[in-house]
This record gives sequence, C-alpha cells and structure tokens, in this order.
Amino acid sequence: MNLKPETTARIDEVITHYPVKRSATLPLLHLIQEDVGHISDEAITWIAQKLELQPINVLEVVTFYPMFRRHPIGRRHIKVCRTLSCALRGGYKTCDTFKSEFGVELGAVSADGEATVEFVECLASCGTAPVVMIDEVLHENVDCAKAKALADQIKSEAAARK
Repeated sequence: MNLKPETTARIDEVITHYPVKRSATLPLLHLIQEDVGHISDEAITWIAQKLELQPINVLEVVTFYPMFRRHPIGRRHIKVCRTLSCALRGGYKTCDTFKSEFGVELGAVSADGEATVEFVECLASCGTAPVVMIDEVLHENVDCAKAKALADQIKSEAAARK
C-alpha cells in the first residue's frame, strides 16, 4: 500500500486507541480514503492484515457505508440529493444538467478528470430543495440555471489551474 508516511503514522497511532483492533476499521478506512481518494481491493486487504481480520470483514464495512468510494472520482465531487423534497422541486433535472455540463454519467469521471456527479440520499436541507453538495460545500435551491452556473464556475477554476 503506497500511503504517505504521515498517514501510516496516524494509522499506527489510531489503532492504539481501541482495545479490540477490529474497532479501528472505520477510522482506518477514512484515513486511507483521505490519502488515496478511494478504497481499493489492495487497501481492503492491507487493512485486514493490519487489524488481523479477513478481507471480507473490511469489505462489508466499505459496502455498508455510502461515504466510502470503491473507485477514483473526479477532482470535484458533485452530489445531488434525490430524496422526495429535492425530487419534487426539480432535483432530477438539476442532476441531468450537471451530467450534461460535464458529459458524464452518474458515478463516472468526466473526460478531463475534473468532475464526478452522483445522486445521493438526503443531504438534510429539505426546506431549501433541491440541494447539491460540491465537495463539502452545500448549495441550496439549485435549479437548472444555478446548476449550469456552478458547472461553469468549476470549469473556469479548472481552466485557471492549467
């Protein structure tokens, strides 16, 4: 596993906080995803060995919690709420706008590597639906026009980095 030395040190330190090694599974998954960007099969096997578990014990945690990603994502992670309040106020059209703007299907990485669009369960802002979370920033009342403006901003920021 190719982790930053700081991540490896933090992992070793975190394990000491738990009387049963297995209990460190979630924190280790978070640390590895923060470092690498996703949880690969190699990471699952590595964690299992580190915590003296079978790989299936780690995989079942990864597949249970939706915050863990099994594959790399784009530099910007666009999550569109699909639950009832957002759906009724145009969330599906908002999602289609982002997909169209980045030329990407749900869960895939755009050709330029810039964005991944996902439909997610509740983002806990039903009163301001439809809502979108871009990376860790919540955007409220995102209709198609606002989705296009947000996409344009992401593209503009990407162009400025080049």
